[in-house]
Amino acid sequence: MSYQMTLQEARALVDYHYWARDRLLEAVAKLTAEQYTQRIESSFPSIRDTLVHLWAAESVWVARWAGDAPTALPDGRELTDLPALQESWLALEHRLRGVLTRLGEDGVRSPLEFRGYDGKPRREPFAQMLQHVVNHGSYHRGQLTMMLRQLGLPPAKQMDLIAFYRESAQT
Repeated sequence: MSYQMTLQEARALVDYHYWARDRLLEAVAKLTAEQYTQRIESSFPSIRDTLVHLWAAESVWVARWAGDAPTALPDGRELTDLPALQESWLALEHRLRGVLTRLGEDGVRSPLEFRGYDGKPRREPFAQMLQHVVNHGSYHRGQLTMMLRQLGLPPAKQMDLIAFYRESAQT
């Protein structure tokens, strides 16, 4: 399957990704420290662990796009509370946006070479990898919404892509 993405489309996806992340983190910020780490049945044992997984997976992709070859997800052990996670994630966002600037129009349309966890070389279209990062984020944001509800708390503001487009059109 061949799909071409423009730099403008890539930036819009990244803008959406972080807009939705920020809406989610706004809702999570209302949790107590106990609720943040409370065991809840889902893909990961807690809201904190699910958020750290999202950050870690994104970290791996950004590292690959920068030419590094991580062999595993970072464990995020140092991200013990939400402010620490937010600070690290904002730095990661800055690096991801820098990747788009560095790649430019031609780069987002091209395949990138990287090494998988097994060390084997891979070559995949950047657009598909970026779409994966955004889709992965949406998947886990849905889980986090369910986790907030299981705690009896209100979910984040709407995080659907169409809501982002509608809100962006008004500004």
